[in-house]
Amino acid sequence: MQYDYSKNKEEHPEPIKAEVKGLIPEWLQGTLIRNGPGLFSLGETRYNHWFDGMALLHSFTIKKGEVIYRSKYLRGDTYNNNTQANRIVVSEMGTMAYPDPCKNIFSKVITFLSHTIPDFTDNCANNIIKYGNDYHATSETNYIRKIDPNTLETQDKVDYLKYLPANIVASHTHYDTEGNSYSMGTSIAEKGKTKYILFKVPGGSRSDGSSPLKSAEVMCTVPCRSLLTPSYHHSFSMTENYFVFIEQPLKLDILKMATAYLRRVSWASCMKFHPEDSTLIHLIDRKTKKEVGFKFYTGAMAVFHQVNAFEDDGHVVFDVICYDDNSLYEMFYLDKLKEQMGAESTYCKPKCKRFVLPLSDTGEMGEDLVKLKYTTASAVKEKDGKVLCQGEVLCDGVELPRINYNFNGKKYRYSYMCCVDTSPVAKKIVKFDAETKQQIEWTGGDCFASEPVFIPRPDAVDEDDGVVLTSVINAKPAQGGFLLLLDGKSFKEVARACIDVDLHMDMHGYFIPDSS
Repeated sequence: MQYDYSKNKEEHPEPIKAEVKGLIPEWLQGTLIRNGPGLFSLGETRYNHWFDGMALLHSFTIKKGEVIYRSKYLRGDTYNNNTQANRIVVSEMGTMAYPDPCKNIFSKVITFLSHTIPDFTDNCANNIIKYGNDYHATSETNYIRKIDPNTLETQDKVDYLKYLPANIVASHTHYDTEGNSYSMGTSIAEKGKTKYILFKVPGGSRSDGSSPLKSAEVMCTVPCRSLLTPSYHHSFSMTENYFVFIEQPLKLDILKMATAYLRRVSWASCMKFHPEDSTLIHLIDRKTKKEVGFKFYTGAMAVFHQVNAFEDDGHVVFDVICYDDNSLYEMFYLDKLKEQMGAESTYCKPKCKRFVLPLSDTGEMGEDLVKLKYTTASAVKEKDGKVLCQGEVLCDGVELPRINYNFNGKKYRYSYMCCVDTSPVAKKIVKFDAETKQQIEWTGGDCFASEPVFIPRPDAVDEDDGVVLTSVINAKPAQGGFLLLLDGKSFKEVARACIDVDLHMDMHGYFIPDSS
């Protein structure tokens, strides 16, 4: 049973009513929008990497026990230019586009210049985020695209660089109870310095109707340990009083990226994992907007997703999904995915690790500063303010973590993740209890499950009182896919909404509650 990652998917922009089996809770009203690549070849050209595919949005609108489905390609400049030319003309991270041999020399010069100082793609195929009252499709370049959450129509192209010195912005954003958004980006060689920036975008709409980013405020900056090789970052953590940022040894070589087009290699080839380097853990005080005085670090690891973080008795605890190398990205080259079909592949299984950062360095040299009794994570005091952190493995073979977001930044027990113990393709999902270490699994036989999204029941008291939503792909496309609803407590099926559509494998998404 394999999923064909290179297959172009058909969009379904007109609403399709799903066949609901089971009973959807009356309180569950809203729209789940998900995002991921869906188009991998145009004319005689094709993308090299699955992450490069053209963004295909799809949504499940739940109202009064019924579910309406639709999907639509993100019609940004990249999509329009590619489809008009019937070939890939805009480069992506893993695929360098070259001009049609029939083009004149002037066009070729323009193409060369645009790759020497890259004007990145607006093919935002990774996630859905909210700034103010606007929803955007995002990847990790300086461009995002505003979308209509009801029709999935593509709207304004937004350039972070018009509002912030951010060349690259992580695709995961945090939100507080007041509706403010928090994001993280990288500012490359601005005024001779490369730095990471954490910024806040106020909730609500601006009175003049302009982009919410016009009110963005830089909360803090963290200097990069190397001017021209910043670390790749996909996410970060946030507690009531702190931000947690991991500066990992998975690095982008800016000089190599500038010459990649000439060398006929992709930008992704300029991203390297350096196992000889340590991983720096930056703890930033949200009130002072500065790092705390300790230099936390651990061994080399690659991190894409952080589960949650919280404060407890003079410590900051944070949980992450980590790898021993960057083989995960390498596995998603389309040629490699084809090779893996029907064969067992070498796979660096991820671990969910818990790290603990003490807020006091009171102790002797060589002493473990962690005083919490419920974890084996350690933080050993060293010279010059350094603290060596070792994580506790909570579980392994899991990815794409989600929690009850009402507990974001707070002490929590439950996370909902994809099981990827044998391959990065999830055939089951899991509810994990960080307190007891118990797991409850759901599996659907010949199916592939997406990132599970927890929706809390209104006025719920218990952390796991709600439902879990996941879009499920049927390995037999003729049978169509479905939206699965699981009970948050028992993890048993509540209902499924079946759609006669060959669903695509997506990455991340956002649930918009019905405001009425």
